[in-house]
Amino acid sequence: MSAAYYKTEASVNEYIELAKDVDGALLIDKLKHYLPSNSSVLEIGSGPGTDWNILNKFYQVVGSDNSEEFLKHLREQNSNGQFINLDAVTLKTDEIFDGIYSNKVMHHLTDVELNKSINRQFDVLNTNGIICHSFWRGEDSEIFKGLFVNYHEKINLEKFYQDKFDILYLDYYNEFDKDDSILIIAKKK
Repeated sequence: MSAAYYKTEASVNEYIELAKDVDGALLIDKLKHYLPSNSSVLEIGSGPGTDWNILNKFYQVVGSDNSEEFLKHLREQNSNGQFINLDAVTLKTDEIFDGIYSNKVMHHLTDVELNKSINRQFDVLNTNGIICHSFWRGEDSEIFKGLFVNYHEKINLEKFYQDKFDILYLDYYNEFDKDDSILIIAKKK
């Protein structure tokens, strides 16, 4: 994965502007059905912090990103927040969480990287921990603004998660177009 796009102040500011009217409020509302308030949550890929701010109203959330520019922005905007530099594949942290959340982050991983990340997520979750991830729907992959984007369908997401997680919710939703996105919520086996 080439994450060079998120490494400069100019590209981070461009992304923040592009994403200013987009948030995961509907995804977080679904998550609240499965993960109790005040649970500890790791957000993978906090980016501009929009979803972190929503999550932080309900959970004890630790934000993360693999871009120092995004982390700088997050810390400036949320001086009381906890943010760590974290790669979505290796998730090198000693902390254990009740839940893990990401909004359109895991699709930047190749199939091999996604499998490694799922295994690592299993390791950093408490017993019966919950994951909640959104993906772009589709087939194949492409490079968009220098970033790898791996599209998914429900059937292949099931295959990725079913060995380590019981799938609680898996369905399409609308981000920009009808059924252009997929949300998965699952519980650690």
